[in-house]
Amino acid sequence: MGTKNKQLIEKLSRRNFLRNSIVASAGIAALPSLLTGCGDDDDSDPFVPAGVEGSDFGFLQGVASFDPTQNQVVLWSRYTPDANETTDPSIILDVATDADFAEGSVVASETVQIDVNSDYTIIVDLANLSSNTVYYYRFRNDVTGVTSVIGQTKTLPGSGEATEVKLAVVSCANFQAGLFNVYGAVAASEADIVVHLGDYIYEYGSGPTTYGTDANGTDTVALGREHDPSGEIVTVDAYRARYRQYRGDEQLQEAHRLKPFICVWDDHEIANDAFQDGAENHDDSEGSFEVRKANAFQVWHEYLPARVTDNSIIYRNFEIGDIVNLIMLDTRIIGREEQLNYLNYLQSDGSLDANAFLVDWLSPTRTILGITQKSWVTDQLTSNTASWQVLGSQVLMAKYQIPTELLTITAQIAAGDTSEATLVAYNTLVTDLVTIKARIELSDPTVTDEEKARVETVLPYNLDAWDGYPVERDEILAAAAQAGKKLISIAGDTHNAWYAEHSLTDLGTGQKSKVGAEFATASVSSPGFEGIFGTDPNVLGGFEQANVALIDDLKYADASQRGYLLTTFTAGEATADWRYVSQLSTVDDSATSGNMATES
Repeated sequence: MGTKNKQLIEKLSRRNFLRNSIVASAGIAALPSLLTGCGDDDDSDPFVPAGVEGSDFGFLQGVASFDPTQNQVVLWSRYTPDANETTDPSIILDVATDADFAEGSVVASETVQIDVNSDYTIIVDLANLSSNTVYYYRFRNDVTGVTSVIGQTKTLPGSGEATEVKLAVVSCANFQAGLFNVYGAVAASEADIVVHLGDYIYEYGSGPTTYGTDANGTDTVALGREHDPSGEIVTVDAYRARYRQYRGDEQLQEAHRLKPFICVWDDHEIANDAFQDGAENHDDSEGSFEVRKANAFQVWHEYLPARVTDNSIIYRNFEIGDIVNLIMLDTRIIGREEQLNYLNYLQSDGSLDANAFLVDWLSPTRTILGITQKSWVTDQLTSNTASWQVLGSQVLMAKYQIPTELLTITAQIAAGDTSEATLVAYNTLVTDLVTIKARIELSDPTVTDEEKARVETVLPYNLDAWDGYPVERDEILAAAAQAGKKLISIAGDTHNAWYAEHSLTDLGTGQKSKVGAEFATASVSSPGFEGIFGTDPNVLGGFEQANVALIDDLKYADASQRGYLLTTFTAGEATADWRYVSQLSTVDDSATSGNMATES
């Protein structure tokens, strides 16, 4: 890393983005600023309140809350000044336990400053709150008479204050790929908290902006949701413009208005398939990756503030009553080594040099977390006393490994080869392998050793997930198991829904034991396997069934629907409810349950 680039990251790491701090005591009298009203109604006033037709200033990106604890929550908004405002706007934040901000319910009314150097965002870490309590908040500018919408948030329950915890888990929202109906469904849900596992924005330039296909595969519904800016984003200004576009979406604004969010980044907040020192979607023509990463980090914290002291380190935990210890990870940037690629192990005859691959894949030093984060996670898993240890992982953590002879043809299809001949060959091979697997499970004595080897010799197909870092994964799982902890991982990234068991195999006896489970959410809008296999339900259903049959730890898969995951935790049970919306072409926030699973 060059000296200049290193200094950029160090400068970013030292920056304290939580620019305002209000120490509020519940029940204090409203300050005079609250009693002055929301502006002059004189017709000569040149300012038009935000939300009125024709307004181009005010709190246009809505309001939001982040990182709740038992006594704190981070409140957010952004103010667009009017051309007539000649000085930096001064904003008042009101917080109350009553939605009408009745006298006696107000716990804070303070002037806060907009950070003009952070895209006019307002970030306030409100402290000294009561646990397990709903609060209402608004931002206002007395000079212009503009008031934001009223936001609602809630602090976390303390010990003994809750018997269940509901988390809505979301991931992968591509603005161009479809309407954000999933966010609308989350806003209407019974979730206490929204856990966003990344890909909140996408870095790509303008692309297809239609949704839906007819029988011939032709796009049918024009959405007109082109990315702004039109090119790929690299600079601070470009990242900011993209976040403003996403936060202008009404359904996303409503989810933020009603629910506190806990967020981590994945790769598209920076660049596709990112790792510590680079990304698949970054090349020398785009300048220094370290500079791009610093730009992305800065803007992420402006729009998705996390209560951290170092903006490059976002892993942190949230203790929710006695029930859940939510351990939010950074499996994408802070410690991740570059992903392995099967193409680098192909021999001249096109076969895989398995020995060379296995040496690298099974290296005991290979890491997705980095040494410091790994130590922190292990300490959390072994020392925390909550009923459930819940790992918030950007990428799939369970073992999703397929017979090795499927790898080549799967790679062909993933690369876009969906010709009839390729799909027929895939179906033939899968049918053959599933038949062998079924015979083994039925204890068919005619199954040969060669047939067993065909289905039992497996490798991961997704080396970007924890499957690309197997030794470290097993160390984390073993730490939880040895401490006797009940473990659930929640994950996103793949655009599809999964339910799998976490397992460990004793190297001495070969005995496999279950040590937890994974609930992985479908995407908000980014296309899943239907983008590869098409929308024929018979084809997709066959693909889902084949994966469940051939992947030992996999119990459920949905390859084509968009939605979110509602997880409910009690002291004794963890329940996953995969909820799906019907379409993304017109506004419709209704969602239906597609599958449920329970762990105890």
